[in-house]
Amino acid sequence: MLIVQKYGGTSVGTIERMKAVAGRVVQCRKENNDVVLVVSAMAGETDKLISLAGSISDSPADREMDMLLSSGERVTASLVAMAIDALGCKAMSFSGRQVGIITDTAHTKAKIEMVTAEKVKKALAGGYIPVIAGFQGINRETDDVTTLGRGGSDLTAVAVAAAIKADLCEIYTDVDGVYTADPNIVKNARKLLKISYDEMLELASLGAKVLQARSVEFAKKYEVPVVVRSSFNFEPGTLVIKEDKDMENVVVSGVAHDKNQVKITIQGVPDTPGIAARLFKPIAANGIVVDMIVQNVSTDGKLADISFTVPKTDEKLAISITKEVADSLGSKGVVVNDDIAKISVVGVGMRTHSGVAAKMFQTLWDSNINIMMISTSEIKLSCVIDAKYTELAVRELHKAFELAAC
Repeated sequence: MLIVQKYGGTSVGTIERMKAVAGRVVQCRKENNDVVLVVSAMAGETDKLISLAGSISDSPADREMDMLLSSGERVTASLVAMAIDALGCKAMSFSGRQVGIITDTAHTKAKIEMVTAEKVKKALAGGYIPVIAGFQGINRETDDVTTLGRGGSDLTAVAVAAAIKADLCEIYTDVDGVYTADPNIVKNARKLLKISYDEMLELASLGAKVLQARSVEFAKKYEVPVVVRSSFNFEPGTLVIKEDKDMENVVVSGVAHDKNQVKITIQGVPDTPGIAARLFKPIAANGIVVDMIVQNVSTDGKLADISFTVPKTDEKLAISITKEVADSLGSKGVVVNDDIAKISVVGVGMRTHSGVAAKMFQTLWDSNINIMMISTSEIKLSCVIDAKYTELAVRELHKAFELAAC
């Protein structure tokens, strides 16, 4: 088999952990597999580099941040390659540029446009284990280094797996699979043996930190089989694959929560065509992803309040843009609530089963939890609530949908 393995920051957080990863890779190779590695920066290294940048400038240029942050993965790649060499297997480290990971020009959150992987293929043919620095690429037009955003090494691994037509992409992390809820909150949460791309994509975008959402999108597009496993044990993980009939029989597969949200409300704007466009066009132009949107119209039909949620990382910019628009519209003001959480239930079975919304709303009501906003899709139902009720909501919904381990 041709296998791409990705190891996260905690998996390569120390020299001892790197040696353990090297041992695991060499063993996989001895089992007649060809192996390609993708590695993250050592745990805490990226935050350390961000802190160093902050000590120099309050607003460092995105281009320079990419040059800085991409160094962490290159350090890990070379060290892990050395560790593999020390065990008697040939290894060769590569940067994103050397692999041919071509991206757009969006520094700090670039999108992959193509992966050539010619040097990776050549290294495999020469009997080497390629060790690739994750999280980074190169823009063809400017020749600048770009980074793929938080969790970007997952995306690197899946993209490389698609490019070299790997049989499997294994994502090694500090958890041993995808669970029905965060095990730190729900003690009897159950590990899923398999999950569909669509369900995993929803869970990833809704706060589950097991896989980067963009990596799941890429895996779905190119049908790359992905396994989420722990690098700290040898337990089987969770297989992320194309939806099958068995998955449809399960109404809800998991409960996700996300505290990295802020709710912004622009009050008292004219209820006329084009107002929403005037607000959200500049927000979109600045690369801010809006999640939920709710508009409430006054009883006389003349004024409206528009509420929406964005990631906390974009809070300052989103507020600044909203206030500027609010002033131009003569609104009554802007109100911000950053003490919220998004609670979601996900399952492909929701397409063919009714009553999920009713059960979720009833469960939150029974727990005296007020719902501020609601969002739905074919396989997802999300509610915004006060952050202080997050853990209670997750536990009660997990119980209500009978997701616990037997």
